[in-house]
Amino acid sequence: MEKIKQEREIPVVGKYDVVVCGGGPGGIMAAIAAARGGAKTCLIERYGFLGGMATAGLVAPISVFNYNGRRIINGLPWEFVERLEQIGGAREEKPLGNITFSPEKYKLVAQRMLKEAGVDIYFHSYITGVGMDKNAGSNRIEYVIIDNKNGAEAVAGKYFIDATGDSDLAAMAGVPMQPVKGQLQPASLIFMLSGVDTDALPMIRHSQQGVNYHDLMIRDLFTKLREEGTEDVPMFGGPWYCGILADGIVLVNMTRHFADMTDNRVAGDMECLLRENAHRYTELLRKYIPAFKNAELIATAPMTGIRETRRIKGAHTLTGEEYLEAIDFEDSVARGCHPVDIHSANSTNQRCQFMKDAGFVPYRSLYATEYPNMLVAGRNFSADEVASASVRVQASVMGLGQAAGTAAAMCAEGNTDVNGIDTDELRRRLVNMGANLSK
Repeated sequence: MEKIKQEREIPVVGKYDVVVCGGGPGGIMAAIAAARGGAKTCLIERYGFLGGMATAGLVAPISVFNYNGRRIINGLPWEFVERLEQIGGAREEKPLGNITFSPEKYKLVAQRMLKEAGVDIYFHSYITGVGMDKNAGSNRIEYVIIDNKNGAEAVAGKYFIDATGDSDLAAMAGVPMQPVKGQLQPASLIFMLSGVDTDALPMIRHSQQGVNYHDLMIRDLFTKLREEGTEDVPMFGGPWYCGILADGIVLVNMTRHFADMTDNRVAGDMECLLRENAHRYTELLRKYIPAFKNAELIATAPMTGIRETRRIKGAHTLTGEEYLEAIDFEDSVARGCHPVDIHSANSTNQRCQFMKDAGFVPYRSLYATEYPNMLVAGRNFSADEVASASVRVQASVMGLGQAAGTAAAMCAEGNTDVNGIDTDELRRRLVNMGANLSK
């Protein structure tokens, strides 16, 4: 491959205690927690709005906050939900605590909470490089390069949080990743329909524990159509629905196909295919399902929903066995209660394994041993494919962000490497914020 060498002078536009890369559910919580903890904080986001999978991916509901009659994800994440509810932007599906929400009001509350905390936001900024400490053997990150309408800019920091989901920052810094043991879970493009008889869709409310809210009637019908060859029915999952607090409008999660979404060309081709499929499924739903007879496709998500890409190899790799057995680690800093949710890359199949009790995530799974000033906050944390398949959802990721941001502020306060802070004190601060870290 032909290569071009380029040298350029890049202005340093900001210096911070904590730099959060990615403005999705984990990044939002991380930045607020770090700033409230006294750290000068910024957040870098590639879109012009916040929310990540919740808003750019239209992935709904925010799941899961409650389990076995208890609030499992609490503190800043639940404060965010309450702020949404106050402006009519959220509805809790009790008792499980899935949150139906307005994507636009989600964006608004997120930016309000970040600004109130004093976080600087760099919108429309894509992370294109990372600068490392020049001392031999050091893996300390000194700055990230972002590109936007101003050109290339550098943002310097003492500590960095990778909340990109895909481990973009960590990969650029050379952090080792978990091995891929099989095909990655498939990508899905959520699409929004208007004109739907939402009263006729009982599965639109995600309110009961131990229930997989896919529409079995449509699933069986479309499986039959595929097998008979009477209709062109692309590969599908679910389907799952969620409202956005507006009558007649529903989000549909059913497109799926395997792709390594960290590969630009593969991702682009996949988005074209899934967009075609969204239009095809709209036609099929209108034709066969009475509740959708007047449906119109009004939007596909700005970005494809990604279930699995790169996960760091951290100081501890959380295993499915540890997570499903609810092992309570000495340094547990977050929890999760969504079922283990593994989608087949080559079929309509899904493994859905419900939890006996909420699992725990140790702090050691949020950093790599040889990288003294970087944490992760999202589905890119150190876990195997089973544990990750539960914790990757939004409410759990918010809890990871709360933990990572609080830890980063502690590191800045004590000028300590990420593996050197007092985890008992970290846990105490998280509990004081409202986090539930007890069985």
